[in-house]
Amino acid sequence: MRRRFLFILVTGFILVAGFLPLDALAVTGREVMVMVDERDDGNDRKSVVEMTLVNHRGKKRVRKMLSYSKDYGKDAKKLMYFQKPMDVKGTSFLSWEYDNPGTDDDKWLYMPALRKVRRISGKSTKDYFMGSDFTYDDMGDRNVDEDTHTLKGEEVAQGADCWVVESVPVDDDDNYDKKIVWVRKDAAVVVKAEYYDSQGLIKTFLVHDLKKQDNIWTIFEMEMNNPREDHTTIMKMMNVEYNIGVKDGFFKVATISRGVIR
Repeated sequence: MRRRFLFILVTGFILVAGFLPLDALAVTGREVMVMVDERDDGNDRKSVVEMTLVNHRGKKRVRKMLSYSKDYGKDAKKLMYFQKPMDVKGTSFLSWEYDNPGTDDDKWLYMPALRKVRRISGKSTKDYFMGSDFTYDDMGDRNVDEDTHTLKGEEVAQGADCWVVESVPVDDDDNYDKKIVWVRKDAAVVVKAEYYDSQGLIKTFLVHDLKKQDNIWTIFEMEMNNPREDHTTIMKMMNVEYNIGVKDGFFKVATISRGVIR
């Protein structure tokens, strides 16, 4: 009788589970981050980005740039070209990002004042990008298995139900000792993140505007706040376009060294 009861109980659970929504079922931290990594973001992308730097006195510096990116299988290439103001016009950042965790990404920065392309590698990837609160590494993608992911629970963040995942780098020489991220369940997008080192919290990332564009979940405004430096970077994305056939020629060192992107 006991065996029959257990059989009915287990069978009933399986049948009920089959009708539960995906987020009602248990997931692991790694599975959540795989969802983030594999979510649809088109084959290529173009946008205009407004980057606002806010210092400890509340003084703002605004920069405007064009952003292009394109997928090549699991790898990706990205280009950011500064249009305004005049002191940074023509500056370009190019990155080739490889999904293989054993392969370092290739990154280059063109400075028109020097008329020189600088390769960003080694410790330089930990530097902050163009005076912002994003490092060069922050600007790229990470392979899921570069970190060990632990699901810490579920919370509401930025007005939405989220999974909370703690990610600890496999490499001891990483920028951060750990990150805690809040992944919005219905979009598989990180809407909040906290970055830590041995001394504690370094900075906090927040998404303020997330909605669908061309049926793709798209971030239109995000912020990185650095309490140690009392500095904040706000990025707003405008004129976002997907799957427009971005040309491969954009993603060449020779292209950025001209200082003009058309």
